[in-house]
Amino acid sequence: MDLYAVFGNPIKHSKSPIIHQMFAQSVEHKLDYRAILAPRDGFIDSLDLFFNGSGLGANITLPFKEEAYQYADVLTLRAKLAGAVNTLKKCSDGSILGDNTDGAGLVSDLLRNKVTFKNKRILLIGAGGAARGSILPLLEQRPSELIIVNRTQEKAELLANTFNDFSVEKNTKINAFSFDSLPIEEYHLIINSTSTSVTGELPALKAEHLKSCECAYDMFYSKTATSFMSWVNEHNYKTKTLDGLGMLVGQAAESFELWRNATPNVESVLTKLKSEL
Repeated sequence: MDLYAVFGNPIKHSKSPIIHQMFAQSVEHKLDYRAILAPRDGFIDSLDLFFNGSGLGANITLPFKEEAYQYADVLTLRAKLAGAVNTLKKCSDGSILGDNTDGAGLVSDLLRNKVTFKNKRILLIGAGGAARGSILPLLEQRPSELIIVNRTQEKAELLANTFNDFSVEKNTKINAFSFDSLPIEEYHLIINSTSTSVTGELPALKAEHLKSCECAYDMFYSKTATSFMSWVNEHNYKTKTLDGLGMLVGQAAESFELWRNATPNVESVLTKLKSEL
């Protein structure tokens, strides 16, 4: 049976095995998908053992995405720009392809929830790995402007400069600010890529930044509304708020399609995961 796995440390919490088994059932494929706890100092050895055996594809989670980037023989454009890999595929010639499906998972979830991008202004909170992996897929939706806001403006500017060529190609402006310098303007879609909601904290936005917000998205997810979603709803009840569970399933669906050349059923998986939170 075709073998796939998710590698991480820790890994016990991973929902990937249940997600991919349900994906396989939805397209009537048979596969074996496992969760593998890789030693922090032995990740590459774990991958070698997997791919030199019968492993065909792997998902990579924390803290190994940068090492997976180095491991891949060939990288997709979105992986190169993200600087990290969350999906590996063994190709027919034995080479290993590295991809990053996180941003595509975000965009697919937003589209599934009827969020529009064209001619909209997107405010992306944070300039870390999660933000970086999202920018190219967001630019591909042709918003009018992408604004990156971060605690330190320099880091936001470095990230913006990485994607300048692609923003020009898509006729999208990219600007970068610190929280202190972020203007009070129209932001139609606000995406929180930081981990503030993990601890119940909030990014340093002002309520005035929400005045034109049509949708606010938190990459973190929980059983109840995240601290960011609750804050947005408190200050603009008209804003649609979404958490990152759909992004988790969306990025997994992108991986599955890359490996199996089949589009799985996302809705049934989301329904099950929501019921188990």
